[in-house]
Amino acid sequence: MTSSSSPAWHDTGTGQLLAEAVGAVAVVTFNNPAKRNALSSEMRAALPGLLLALQADRAVRVVVMTGAGDKAFASGADISEFGERRTSPQARAEYDRVSAALNRSWHDLGKPLIAMIRGFCIGGGLFTALQADIRIAADDGQFGVPAARLGLGPGFAGVTALTSLIGPSWTSEMLFSARRFSAAEALQMGLVNRVVPAASLRDEVMSLARAIAENAPLTVTACKAAIREASRPPGHQDTGRVEAMIEACFRSDDYREGQRAFAEKRPPAFTGR
Repeated sequence: MTSSSSPAWHDTGTGQLLAEAVGAVAVVTFNNPAKRNALSSEMRAALPGLLLALQADRAVRVVVMTGAGDKAFASGADISEFGERRTSPQARAEYDRVSAALNRSWHDLGKPLIAMIRGFCIGGGLFTALQADIRIAADDGQFGVPAARLGLGPGFAGVTALTSLIGPSWTSEMLFSARRFSAAEALQMGLVNRVVPAASLRDEVMSLARAIAENAPLTVTACKAAIREASRPPGHQDTGRVEAMIEACFRSDDYREGQRAFAEKRPPAFTGR
């Protein structure tokens, strides 16, 4: 996707999901601004293939996800599809199957993922943002889960992820009240890493993404795997996999390059090998 001979844009199969190469950073954009970037079935169907392609592309070291325009990161699932896709038991089962497959695709992305959040980050949009390793919000960000106002049941996986991040008390207030929380409140509860002025959001996020991309890819990937396993309960942690990844770092050319660069007082040139 991001070699010198490849196009700047990756074909996702739908105009509602864009993927742009910016050096070693891939920017994935939810492009449904007429509906505040609601996550349509078309968008959800295209995401697994895109995430697989990003994982396979060695030129991509960091992924940033965001929403088109300045009104929303993602305002949730497309409510206009609920009658057809989330009403009958059969339709709900198929929706849940697609959701589970999409969750696996997010999980299989071993590269750092940053959510760049402007405006509404609501419902399914918020649960999508939870897939990111780092969330940076503009000061106009709004967060919430309106399930209780819609009468639908929130997915257990999303509730679990939210509870793990902000705790049961904040999760209870968010889910029970169905109200919107400001960016300042999201920062207070630990939902986002930082809040920045809207005008500087992209610069802040891309600066962080580039800084991460300049680091040793094997080390960053091993760190992400270790953080994931550390969040699992004892007895369910795949420490063997993490230890193997750490050992691969020490055996890599990048480890030797890091030492040389330090001794020569220059920036390292890591290759991921």
